[in-house]
Amino acid sequence: MSISMNGVGYTPTVQTAQATQAARQNPAAAETAEAKSGQKQQVDAYEPRNEKVSYQMDTETVNQLKADLEQQKSRFLTSVKDMLTKQGVKVAEGDGIWKQIAQGKFEVDAETRDAAKAATAEDGYWGVQQTSERFIKYAKALTGGDPAKAEAMREAFQKGYKEAEKAWGGSLPELSQKTYDATMKLFDDWASEGQ
Repeated sequence: MSISMNGVGYTPTVQTAQATQAARQNPAAAETAEAKSGQKQQVDAYEPRNEKVSYQMDTETVNQLKADLEQQKSRFLTSVKDMLTKQGVKVAEGDGIWKQIAQGKFEVDAETRDAAKAATAEDGYWGVQQTSERFIKYAKALTGGDPAKAEAMREAFQKGYKEAEKAWGGSLPELSQKTYDATMKLFDDWASEGQ
C-alpha cells in the first residue's frame, strides 16, 4: 500500500501483493510494464518497523490546565473569603481555610450558594465529570499519554486525595468521593489501553 496526497487529505492506494512483490524483485520489468501501460507503477513504500512509540510530556496542556485551575481556585477562594469577611468571621490563612470551610460555622448567602451549586453541578467546572476528566487529562499530559504510566499516576492521585483529606480534617464531602470513584474508573480505562 502506498499513500498519495490529494486535495482533501491522505488517500490510500491499494495494490495487489503480487504486483508489489514483482516490482521489488524485478525493477526493470516494472519499468517495462510502466512504459507499455503509460502509467507509473506504485510500489509499496511502507516497510513495517519494530519502533517503540515515544511518549512526550505535553507541556502546553500541563501549563494550560495549571493556569485554568489556579484561576478557578482563586475565584472560589475569593468568593468564600468575601462571604466570611462580610459575616465578621476571621479568615484562616493558607490551607487552614479548608478546615474552616469544613466546620461550616458560617452562613452561606444566596449568591454564593447559587454559584457553588452551578460550579458543582453535573456539568459544572467542579462537577464529577469535568473534574475527573481534568485529572486524567493532566496525568496523560504529564506522561505523554503512556498507558504504562497510568498506575504510577493513579498512585500519585491517591496520595494527593489523602493529603486533601488531611487538609480538610477528615473524609471529604460526597462530591469529592464520587469524583474519586469516577477518576479511578478513568484510570482503569487508560491503563487498559496498554494491554
